[in-house]
Amino acid sequence: LWPWLLASSGLSALVQLVILPFLPDSPSYLLIQKGNEDAFRKAIRKLWGEGDHQAEIDDMLKEKAAMASTKSLRVLELIKERSLRWQLYILMTVITTLQLCGINAVEYLHYFEEYLIPYVSIGIGLCECLSSILCSTLIEHFGRKLLLLGGYTLMCFVLALLTMTLSLQHQFFWMHYFSVTLIFFFVIFYGIGP
Repeated sequence: LWPWLLASSGLSALVQLVILPFLPDSPSYLLIQKGNEDAFRKAIRKLWGEGDHQAEIDDMLKEKAAMASTKSLRVLELIKERSLRWQLYILMTVITTLQLCGINAVEYLHYFEEYLIPYVSIGIGLCECLSSILCSTLIEHFGRKLLLLGGYTLMCFVLALLTMTLSLQHQFFWMHYFSVTLIFFFVIFYGIGP
């Protein structure tokens, strides 16, 4: 029944498509992009209710003023801009390491017996949920830099252990379970870090 399961994701998209025309536009979009202050105030009242929202309105007006004074850069201008060079290097490094970290290989690792694969898939999904819950809490406490560094370090350690357990899985019957546990840790460290 997997085709039905795959098609079921279209149901939520259809619900969103039907509901979307009845939702108000974002106040910041109406103010900053459209420049429509009346629609902006109406959207604020609709979304936040009646009351004094002057502090939020002032913040958005300051953001609009700041956006008006900045110039949009094209891609080549962005690359040539010396003041943004380090941010660009960091961004490229993070994106490259994110693509090459091995999460897809670990998630679709099928070195296990057939009966273990559904349990591994369910466990990976649960670990992804757990890591997204933990990440929201940890990112405010430790910061992104420490979580990235710690996540990649722990992922390297887990991959080294996983390589050993996969090579020894035919010698010890319990090594499959240890490998599955390492995969769960890898997914959690990936979700918390990168």
